[in-house]
Amino acid sequence: MEKIVVNGGKRLQGECSVQGSKNASLPIIGATMLTSGENVLHMCPKLRDTTTACEILQLLGCKTNWQDDALIINSRGLCNNEISKNLMNQMRSSIIFLGAILARCGEAKVYFPGGCDIGSRPIDLHIDALKKMGVSVNECGGQLDCKVDGDRMHGAEIFLSFPSVGATENILLAAVTAEGKTIINNAAVEPEIKDLCNYLNKCGAKVVGGGTQVIRIEGVDRLTPCEYTIMPDRIVAATLLCGVAATGGEVLLKSVNVSNLSSVLPVLSDMGCRIRIFGKSIFLKSKDFLVAPKQPIRTMPYPGFPTDLQPIMMALSCVVGGTTIFVETIFENRFRHVPELKRLGASIRVEGRVAVVEGCRELRGACVYGTDLRGGASLIVAALATAGRTEIFKLCYVDRGYEKIEDQFSKLGAYIFRL
Repeated sequence: MEKIVVNGGKRLQGECSVQGSKNASLPIIGATMLTSGENVLHMCPKLRDTTTACEILQLLGCKTNWQDDALIINSRGLCNNEISKNLMNQMRSSIIFLGAILARCGEAKVYFPGGCDIGSRPIDLHIDALKKMGVSVNECGGQLDCKVDGDRMHGAEIFLSFPSVGATENILLAAVTAEGKTIINNAAVEPEIKDLCNYLNKCGAKVVGGGTQVIRIEGVDRLTPCEYTIMPDRIVAATLLCGVAATGGEVLLKSVNVSNLSSVLPVLSDMGCRIRIFGKSIFLKSKDFLVAPKQPIRTMPYPGFPTDLQPIMMALSCVVGGTTIFVETIFENRFRHVPELKRLGASIRVEGRVAVVEGCRELRGACVYGTDLRGGASLIVAALATAGRTEIFKLCYVDRGYEKIEDQFSKLGAYIFRL
């Protein structure tokens, strides 16, 4: 079984750049179906999820290939409207292909999506919105048979009961070539939504308000392909900062959209890290021994503290002085990494959606197993601060969101490698 080995306790230092965003690239990859031509996506990370997305496009009749860090997608030959159950099961984000397939083909056959088991993530918001736009949906045995009533979907005013990122993306992909106007109320405001809107507008869409709670879309007849650069990955950036902080190191992190980390940097500063901003770069210098933040860390939709970063910040909190309290408000099953952190000597108590971490000066090496994407990354961050050797298994989770994470930390001086 493949594993990452970390010999911890080494102070990390140096500089590195941040990869392109996983959560921005996936909906943009899906959106290329709407252009019926060749798109060039720069800074597209090579991950398990982007590979799966490319497999989905190829199944639908598109062509994909990589040139260095650019993903080239030609969707002119799209001729299929069905995604296999196997591919749908591999990642949660596969559901965002639904809106684009319907917009391009008029009908679609997909399955309920898979992904990390971190909690309930129903797709009813997606389905209800598409129905308002003129789509008939039949569900049988986990398969969704969807068909547009008429030649095109039509615009609608949609209110989301929760600012779901996936639902907002699916509605956008369905609406940009629908007839008439669509308004999304209580839309997700994550930076990745804004990046998708920027890409769509560059292709000729008419989208106003991307990244705000109200998005207005005026449907156009067609989109044209373009060349586009994916935004930096804010969760990867924060993971690198936490890994350096856990070792008492320092780093110059380049190619960062600093404003996207507005809920994260204050926590690191409160712990005792010295942070300086230089344009699109962040300099962080950690103390030998950090302290717990004064306030509980409560996950919230953007611009609040991201649920994706909760496991990574928890790993850091295991080696700081004092007590850190985490309140998980997004996913009910997002503490699955806790037993694995305990294997490394962490002191953590969980009651419902609250975790209480008692920091200690040193963790110990052990064999641990990734439980989900961010939980796996948290084990690597913790391992960097351990005394001794840590072996991390089930890398399939980490590889969904990090492009050779061992190389990124190795550049900063970590003794980390994959076997």
